[in-house]
Amino acid sequence: MDEAGLQDAAILLMSLGEEEAAEVFKHLLPKEVQRLGETIAKMKVISRERVDEVLNRFGDDAADQSMLVSDTDEYVKAVLRKALGEDKANLLIDRILQGSDVTGIESLKWMDGSSVAELLRNEHPQIVAAILVHLDFDQSSQVLRCFTERQRNEVMIRIATLDGIQPSALKDLNEVLSKVLAGGDKLRKASLGGAKTAAEIINMMGSAVESSVLDYIRQSDGDLAQKIMDNMFTFDDLMKVDDRGVQLMLKEVQTESLVIALKGAAPELREKVFANMSTRAAETLREDLESRGPVRLSEVEAEQKEMLKIVRRLADEGQIVLGTGGDDSFV
Repeated sequence: MDEAGLQDAAILLMSLGEEEAAEVFKHLLPKEVQRLGETIAKMKVISRERVDEVLNRFGDDAADQSMLVSDTDEYVKAVLRKALGEDKANLLIDRILQGSDVTGIESLKWMDGSSVAELLRNEHPQIVAAILVHLDFDQSSQVLRCFTERQRNEVMIRIATLDGIQPSALKDLNEVLSKVLAGGDKLRKASLGGAKTAAEIINMMGSAVESSVLDYIRQSDGDLAQKIMDNMFTFDDLMKVDDRGVQLMLKEVQTESLVIALKGAAPELREKVFANMSTRAAETLREDLESRGPVRLSEVEAEQKEMLKIVRRLADEGQIVLGTGGDDSFV
């Protein structure tokens, strides 16, 4: 959800009142709760016109909605099984509906990275890896940054070589978290982990840690390190995104964030961004970059990561393609 959408949602929730807003929050994911909470906290004064606009639009949208099926879980299962067959469908079903089967792990998503790291610090790297692949990539990277270098590298190797989670492994996870699995023996292997998951987490960890982890993995398994690198997409790789993709990305990036991110960009990448803006906007951006003083590397990396999140989301939605530089291979 973009900034405008967050603000609209925040206005709607504030209009509902505490009791009703609380009921809505119960159905949101931890990150959604956090982002909406932060947005509400920042909104001090809202014009009556804006409130009326949001409420009217919500009323129109709600009037167009209807309940198509009474049990969406069962509907998904039935459709997938008819379309794909029992075996293929079951693999997808467990992935789609597994939230009810990993309730212990779900509780970790409400905790900050350092708290999760403290909880897992003394656990075997294989157990830690199996837990982290269930968390969002940025939360997993926060956890790993709290570990020692050796422990972090051991966990990352296991994430990269993990090709799924067996029922017995999920039981072990919930023993660690003092939770009881729903479904138990009926739970099928979920397709989590692997080189792509490892790459996504490493992308969020910062350049210094990234180099250390990849060097360690390369010494242990050069082919595995290459597989991970093949799945990584860095800020410099924006050069491989076509002009239309860059334009779509720029629509969702605030000017201030773009200025900071480009402070650490190569000249050719800056020129690619300028070329995909209007002449006036490009000139303004050039002036902002020239007038901006030194910026901390941590700030530059943080803004670059936010831009990469936008790019990956657009790629997941099929709006852009992340090219690897070849004629017919993509990541």
